[in-house]
Amino acid sequence: MNKIVSKEQLSSCVYKLEIEAPIVAKAQKPGNFVILRIKEKGERVPFTIVESNPSKGTISIVIRNMGVTRTKLCNLNVGDEIKDILGPLGRRSEISNKGTFLACGNGIRIAALLPIARAMKEAGNKVITIISAKTKDLLILEDEMREISDEIHVLTEDGTHGEKGNFTDPMRKVIEKENIDYCMTIGPVDMMRDCAKVTKEYNIPTRASLYSIMVDGTGMCGACRVSVNGRTKFTCVDGPEFDAHAIDFDGLLLRIDGYRNEESKKLQHLK
Repeated sequence: MNKIVSKEQLSSCVYKLEIEAPIVAKAQKPGNFVILRIKEKGERVPFTIVESNPSKGTISIVIRNMGVTRTKLCNLNVGDEIKDILGPLGRRSEISNKGTFLACGNGIRIAALLPIARAMKEAGNKVITIISAKTKDLLILEDEMREISDEIHVLTEDGTHGEKGNFTDPMRKVIEKENIDYCMTIGPVDMMRDCAKVTKEYNIPTRASLYSIMVDGTGMCGACRVSVNGRTKFTCVDGPEFDAHAIDFDGLLLRIDGYRNEESKKLQHLK
């Protein structure tokens, strides 16, 4: 069992949980994720490791209360226990001094971008960050991203915080002003697709960190498959990061949306 040692509310619907997981905490690297299960017959759900503290033996994850299992996790409190945590899973991020690094994150997925951007900064890169959300309440970890960024652009779709708009305009402005050597995009599938289209125009190497439906997390079930350069890859063992210019984003979007209606019905039953 894995005990929750701290809980922080980042917004009205987003929480950060620090959980005991000593083995994972010692082995974790930027880009890794875990799959956790609240109870014996619970759903297995993947989460990016946002932070780890090997000395305390803890890892931190960020959750938005959408979906049945995520809502149940948000309702847990300090002292409650999670049945099991499997990880660290996935391939670690490629961290090296590449020059100028453009970090693009949206909404809840900013939590997955933070450890990568921090590691790239520590590796000696200049870090330029663009983060966005639909509205101010869904924008998380802005202060933490500012701390590790040489330059940051903050946007909301409704204009309630920062600039009003989406990614593509500020991306183009940054790219035309700076010599960008490497880009990472993490967010909704359509947002990552749009980012990849822009960077492809400028021949900027770009990685996208994908989220997908997962079951076992070891490449056996095939639930998280995605097409990259026309070949089937598994997000859990081959990813979660892939060449953003080679991903079939449209196919990925169809797979992710495949169970949305059923999930909505289960969530209404839970409420």
